[in-house]
Amino acid sequence: MDFLLQGLLKAIELLTTNDPETFSAVYATLVVSTYSLAVTLILGLPLGFGLGYFDFKAKKSVRVFVDTLLSLPTVFIGLVVFAFFTNRGPMGGWGLLFTLPGIAVGLTILALPIVVALSATAVESMDRQLRVTLISLGANRLQLFLSTLWEARHGIIAAALTAYGRVMTEVGIAMMVGGNIKWQTRTITTAIALETNKGEFAMGIALGLVLLLIAFGVNLSVSFLRKRY
Repeated sequence: MDFLLQGLLKAIELLTTNDPETFSAVYATLVVSTYSLAVTLILGLPLGFGLGYFDFKAKKSVRVFVDTLLSLPTVFIGLVVFAFFTNRGPMGGWGLLFTLPGIAVGLTILALPIVVALSATAVESMDRQLRVTLISLGANRLQLFLSTLWEARHGIIAAALTAYGRVMTEVGIAMMVGGNIKWQTRTITTAIALETNKGEFAMGIALGLVLLLIAFGVNLSVSFLRKRY
């Protein structure tokens, strides 16, 4: 167990001295996670609202399809994205392979079903009389959409947190699409896997501590917002 203590002490040293390799992985992780979550919320919230709010013939089939995508293997997503972005793929000319935006695309595909499914569940669990009340007050479609999202805000926040935690800790997509290139596309999780395999536990522990601190900061912020609103 001594190596764990030594690794922890070394990890604290790396973090307090602003080790460039460590913070390069932190920066890459924050960039791809933020990009993917932003796009996921922009696309996923309207889709989740529509799936949970409206009734249509294929609703059950669509819901089953979305729920099935929740268990989609991440290595499969990485393989598909890699195939599209490689030079022989249909999007090879875009130059997204082995880049942070390329990783963000794969993470968006991973997170989108989470936001759609959980936000749809949040909307479905609301009082069904809300729509009648809003319409009777003269609300237009945009106001109806925004008011419904506001009433379901706690469920939507939970969906966003779940998606953010999922993309922050993803390894397969980041490894396959990003290539784990040092100083460029190496994220926290891929760096942990690489350094642990090399026996460099200090770097792995340091990056693990950063993940914990980010998770703690996000949850603390959400807790504050819940109390305020």
